[in-house]
Amino acid sequence: MANYKELLKHINTFIFDYDGVLTDGSVITTNEGDAHRVSNVKDGYALQLAVKKGYRVAVISGAKSQSMMHRLKALQITDIFLGIEKKQDTYRAYLEKNNIKSEQVLYMGDDIPDYEVMLEAGVPTCPADAAEEIKSVARYISHFSGGKGCVRDVIEQVLKVQGKWMNDDACHW
Repeated sequence: MANYKELLKHINTFIFDYDGVLTDGSVITTNEGDAHRVSNVKDGYALQLAVKKGYRVAVISGAKSQSMMHRLKALQITDIFLGIEKKQDTYRAYLEKNNIKSEQVLYMGDDIPDYEVMLEAGVPTCPADAAEEIKSVARYISHFSGGKGCVRDVIEQVLKVQGKWMNDDACHW
């Protein structure tokens, strides 16, 4: 089996779960029923940088809210799949539609709904606080927890391996 860092050379697509990956998994519900989530600006910087550098970035989540959509669109992410019950079907359709091979995909998930996709992704990764079942199939477990920099961690690693970190427009947002 190839070394984890060697696998990063082939990545051109990042796919992330939302809650527990782009957030710490906490949801604050208001009296009106609105769900508020907290996201990390360093993760946000890395996401928009990946988009700017030509990587495909997608989010597949079982959750669905306007605030999630607003955050992702602000980061220039256009491949957004919310309210998805069976992530594996969406994952397969996305790859087929965009002519992407599994070995070109880094997927980050944190819980049981991500399990099947992680078995198919070229580089399955997870945050430090992911469920044990997810950690057991991850090729890389970030030292950072969900919503605390794990997304930045994996994007930065890919860009560094591919020589695209801290060059030309990397410092401008």
